[in-house]
Amino acid sequence: MDLVLLDKTNTLTDEQLNLVSTIIDFAAKQEVINLPENTEMSVTFVDDEEIHQINKEHRQKDRPTDVISFALEEDDLSGFEFDLEELGLPRNIGDLFISVDRTKEQAEEYDHSFDRELGFLTIHGFLHLNGYDHMTPEDEKEMFDLQRKILDAYGLER
Repeated sequence: MDLVLLDKTNTLTDEQLNLVSTIIDFAAKQEVINLPENTEMSVTFVDDEEIHQINKEHRQKDRPTDVISFALEEDDLSGFEFDLEELGLPRNIGDLFISVDRTKEQAEEYDHSFDRELGFLTIHGFLHLNGYDHMTPEDEKEMFDLQRKILDAYGLER
């Protein structure tokens, strides 16, 4: 996994950035995801003010949020004329933006560690980039069960 991490808040530790990197790598290797090694994505850590602007501009929601995902592969690529992996080209699945302010607030609200919330938001956004959603009760159950399974297997249980 070619992962670009950008901490625009300059508040995350090397250990926290490493957590994000390793949990994404761990999730990418899960049987239901199983991404090729040359997959690319980015995670940018921002404050509430910046994620508020992103949310307002791109989702027409005038408030801050915890994580926003911009998936580059919204459509089914099975009918593609060529295989990116076969051609040796990387597969870019998209970009995540995570609010460090919201991560802190939600960790306190849910009475768990900052790292647990950071891991949760990372996996939540990562699953969105891989086609999972929670628009229907069935989809929500599938996505949230998978989130919990990945977090527990990684060792970030509640």
